[in-house]
Order: sequence, then structure tokens, then C-alpha cells
Amino acid sequence: MRLISDAEVAQLVTMREAIFAMTAAFEQFGNGAGAIAPRVRATAEHNRQAATISAMGAALPASGVAGAKIYTTVQGRFCFVIVLFSSMTGEPLAAIEANEITRFRTAAASAVAMRALARRDARVLALFGTGVQARAHAEAFLLTHPFERVLIAGRAGAPDFAHWIGTEFGVKASAVDAAAAAREADVVATCTRATEPLFDGRLVRPGAFVAAIGSSKPQARELDDALLARADLIVVEWLPAAQSEAGEFAQAGPGVIDPARVVELGKLLVHGARYERKPNDIVIYKSVGVGLEDVALANLVWQRAQ
Repeated sequence: MRLISDAEVAQLVTMREAIFAMTAAFEQFGNGAGAIAPRVRATAEHNRQAATISAMGAALPASGVAGAKIYTTVQGRFCFVIVLFSSMTGEPLAAIEANEITRFRTAAASAVAMRALARRDARVLALFGTGVQARAHAEAFLLTHPFERVLIAGRAGAPDFAHWIGTEFGVKASAVDAAAAAREADVVATCTRATEPLFDGRLVRPGAFVAAIGSSKPQARELDDALLARADLIVVEWLPAAQSEAGEFAQAGPGVIDPARVVELGKLLVHGARYERKPNDIVIYKSVGVGLEDVALANLVWQRAQ
């Protein structure tokens, strides 16, 4: 069994390749060729310090693999490992340090949704947050779409983040407050650890695409009921995970989310003709992270490592 480090992952895979792999994985799942294992968590405390162990996974026999991601959460820090198996022999193929994979896969999946659902004439991107996932989403979105301006709303480091975007991608970027970011953007990505909505959903302009990826626990949310009620379509990775883990679903008021307006990303990609985007439609992509993404990208890493 091969051991693959984060440093090797960074050398083996690019964001463009991760986006391609996510597209293929969701199309495969949308066609019914795969299964997702839901996330499970266990938390214990000793000497006033809590430690959480979590696991999630997927079987992708059409790709020849199955696997699971296992990770710890201690003092707000995550450490990830993926174990990848052959779906043909059952043998373990690799144990992969997966902090880099997690950074790639979350942003790559959002880029797949954005490419399918954002307006083609979108020019202003707003990013909420300044951490690892905000930077990964900046990279994935700017590689995927020709944005002309980026707005950064963050509690710390927003000017430095804006400078990094200008230097790395040659796109004008500036730090703004949350209201301005929500009001002016054509595409919004929320990449925070917020437990309460980040902005007034009434500010979001008609036609906007919003990717909310920061939370995967029912007690935390980034979007309010006003925006959820305005959404013409809400796209999720896997409906059971969204219903059990997304605070936007768990905390929404009665009737705010119409089940008829909710669709899984894979089914949308495969059967996209069922939804025809109108110019003023507001579309939300709510991500909690699913094992499909981890296993698909781990397989790409494994193939490159041969």
C-alpha cells in the first residue's frame, strides 16, 4: 500500500484537473453509478479538551475504487487522511494525507456548480472569508470564469487577500463590507465558519449565483431565510447530507425551502434540460462536503502517483 503525503498531492494535481475530476464524479453519481457513505462523528473530552473523529466515504466502482476519509478536529484544527481501495479486488491501494485534497475538492466542486449555474455575463465575484477555502475558491472560480473584479469581505486579512488575488491572477480586488459584497456581486462564495447568516439576503441582486460552503453542521449557517426563499433553485451535492447537515436546511422556517426547488448537482449535470436558467433567477449551491468528492480526487492522485 502506497503512502502519499500532502506535499506529493500538491505536486501531482492542479486545480484545473481537480475541477475536471469533480465534474466526472458528479456526472457518474448523477447517472446512478456510485454510492455515498454519510458522515459520522464521535466526540470525547478529557481534561477540558475535546477531540472529534469523523468519517465519510464513497464507492465508485465505475472508476475502480472505493474509499473513506477519516479526520480529527482538535482545537478547531482539522487533519485529514483518505484510505483508497480497489473496488475490483478489495485491496487497499493507498493512504493519502488529505489536507490538500480537501482544499482542492471543495473549491473544485463549487466551480463545477458555478460553471453550470452562474450567468455567462457575471463579472463581479464576492468572497466571504479569507482562509484556506476562500483562497481555494478564488483560484477555482478565477480559473473557470472571466471575472473582472473581486470583492473580499472578511474579519481579518481582507486587504492582503485582495492584494494576493491581484498579484496572482491580475484581477482587480478590494476589501469591502459584507453588505457591499452581497449587493454588488454576480457570484458570491461564502467560505467561513460563521454560525449566523453573513448578510441580509434581500441585498443579493437578481440573477446571482451563491455558493455556501463554510458549514457542515445543522447548528451553523451562512445564508438567511430571506435569500433561501428568493432562490429559484437550490443545488446540493447529495440531498440526505444537505438535509441532515446543512444549517440552512435545518434552521429554515416552515415553507422557506420548497422541495421542488432542490436538486442534486449530479442529476442537474446529467439531466440539465429539466432546469432552464432565466436571467433573473437566483441560484444557490449549498455544499457540506461528501465522500464522493474525496474518493474521486484521491483516485486521481493515486493514478498520477503510479
